[in-house]
Parts: sequence; C-alpha cells; structure tokens
Amino acid sequence: MKIIAVIPARYGSTRFPAKLMQDLGGKTVITRTYQAALETGLFDDVFVVTDSDLIYNEIVANGGKAIMSIKEHESGSDRIAEAIENLDVDIVVNVQGDEPFINKEPLAAVLEVFKSDVAHEIDLASVMMNITDWEDIENPNNVKVIVDQKDFALYFSRSVIPYPRDKEAGVKYYRHIGIYAFRKHALLDFYKLPMQSLEASEKLEQLRYLEYGKKIKMVLTSHAGIGIDTPEDLEKAKRLLES
Repeated sequence: MKIIAVIPARYGSTRFPAKLMQDLGGKTVITRTYQAALETGLFDDVFVVTDSDLIYNEIVANGGKAIMSIKEHESGSDRIAEAIENLDVDIVVNVQGDEPFINKEPLAAVLEVFKSDVAHEIDLASVMMNITDWEDIENPNNVKVIVDQKDFALYFSRSVIPYPRDKEAGVKYYRHIGIYAFRKHALLDFYKLPMQSLEASEKLEQLRYLEYGKKIKMVLTSHAGIGIDTPEDLEKAKRLLES
C-alpha cells in the first residue's frame, strides 16, 4: 500500500488566528508539525494542503511539499480530498497541523488496521481513549464515541453517550482523538456526498461517513496528543520543547 500523510492547514482560526505561523523554538508550528510527520518514518510522502500563500511558502522554503487549495472548504476532509484526488495513493492519514509533538504509536496502530484488513471491510480508522473524569465526559468539547464489540464506531457526539441512566452498568466512556486514516475511495466519497442532518447538528464531519454507511474502525490509545488552540497552549508548547 502507498501511504501518505496530509496536513490540512488553514491560516485563519477563530480562537487563535495565524497560530500555525507562530514561532515555536525557532521554527513555525506548521513546519515543526510537517517535520515531525516526516520523522515518524511511517509515510511514503507528506504534504501540507493550505488556503494560505504564507503557509505554502513557509513549507516550500523549508524543503517541504505543499498543495494550494483551489476551493473554499468547510472541513479538513474536504480540503484533503480535493488535494489527493489525482494522486496515486491507497491510504491517506490526516495529521492535525496544530499538533507539532506527533506521537508515532497511535499513527502506527491506525495504519496496522488496514494492513490486516484483507477483506477491505474498513473505510477509515480513527483513535479513541478511555476517559473516567465526569467533567471530561460532560464537556461538549470532548467528542465521545461508542463502539460495537469489534470496535467499529456506532456514533459520535458532543453529548454524553451512552446516557448513564444506570451508572452501575459498567459502561466505559471514550473520547475521540482526531487522527484519521482513510482509504482513498472513502475520502473521495465524502467529498462528493452532501452533508446530512446529524453532521449539521453536531458539527462533526465523521458523522457523514456513518450516515452514508461507511465503516469506521476505532483504535484504543493512551496518547491524547498536544494541540495548540490558544496562545496559552503555545506557551505550554514552548516550555515542553525547552524541557
């Protein structure tokens, strides 16, 4: 299989504008993320796909590969699908541009799913981690996922799922971690299919796959990742890099 990583990189951000171009220990956040993806050794190629001349030029100037988006896009999946439509590739991994401290272990686990999927039953794979703190479970910014006995996703929600009518039932709660690996055809199907009501209501793009019958295999991890969503997160990242 030919496996590539694609990093969707918007310049604008509601909570932290231009965060990907911020300095992090002498390099921009997006450059550090790109180089970290390369250093995992998991991918045949790595690309940044962006709507910004600044980000495009930053990656190219540092010896990387970048693709300019032609259209405006509502989701990272749409942006990636446009970029890879004419590339010769089997599996596409979405790497978050604001996570410069990439952990290799969950990425490798997600890719292993496809290597053992002889029947091509899996359309895409993603990552979840167990959460036990009730404040984390109730937080709508933490997307929850429920799975069947084979760890295929049944539903994703910002709400508490399942509802704990019986707290002694022994239910485990899982937080969805936004690492995705797609078969190329599943990603292109997503790009061509219109948004449905569940995705529109929850503002979760992964629900489009479920609404159209795609199968999402979930992989359990203990690594949450470190994202940069605010200026405070950037300061924490700088301290982590120094240490």
